[in-house]
Amino acid sequence: MDALPDLDFTEDELHRYSRHILLGEVGAVGQAKLRQARVLVVGAGGLGSPLALYLAAAGIGTIGLIDHDTLELSNLQRQVAHTTDRLGRPKVESMAASLAALNPLTKVETHLRRLDEAAARDLIPRYDLVCDGTDNFPTRFLLGDLCHALGRTLVSAAVLRFEGQLSTFKSHLGAPHPCHRCLHPEMPPDGLVPSCGEAGVLGAVTGVMGTLQATEVLKEILGIGESMSGRLLLWDALDARFRTIRLRRDPACPVCGG
Repeated sequence: MDALPDLDFTEDELHRYSRHILLGEVGAVGQAKLRQARVLVVGAGGLGSPLALYLAAAGIGTIGLIDHDTLELSNLQRQVAHTTDRLGRPKVESMAASLAALNPLTKVETHLRRLDEAAARDLIPRYDLVCDGTDNFPTRFLLGDLCHALGRTLVSAAVLRFEGQLSTFKSHLGAPHPCHRCLHPEMPPDGLVPSCGEAGVLGAVTGVMGTLQATEVLKEILGIGESMSGRLLLWDALDARFRTIRLRRDPACPVCGG
């Protein structure tokens, strides 16, 4: 691999990231990659909290946060990037404050808006990689479709009650990588799948899945390990059981097939 041009680290950076730099799979070159990376986190809630905290701690250069919501008391059971004294504030502002306190070297860009198609087309091209931490199907399908169309890797996680799932989608690279619609061709009918607000969720489950999501983001940026593209990780917390199933690209997929 060719050396990156910006391998100069300050003494503070060398101390802060020393445990990364000690890893042969990361080293100074890998840490420089993390410092140059721009990652968009969609959703500043239960998944977005551990995800964004670990990305900032890892030294991601720029983290974009998009969420239109304000902080409520019921969020604090799982959304650990927020604090009680910030109730009523926009979640992106609260999370940005937490990330700045953790690592002031990471630049945080806040987008206080709902992720509709216009916002997605505006924001996705500005970042190298996109993380889906949302809790509704329309946004998930929108991200899946547009990350394929705009050529960005999507790392997606979901939780409900005591279960979680995780996958990475980079169908823009071509076969054999599947897209989100290879897994879910159509949105489920309204009311078929309850939301966390309707069915509940164990707070720590979002912590585990958001941390796994952060790990996959770092792997994608560093180019290490085996990607979750083409695989779906399923976790049942009550049984303490992980299993992985294969996802195949659908040649008839309306988004990536043909």
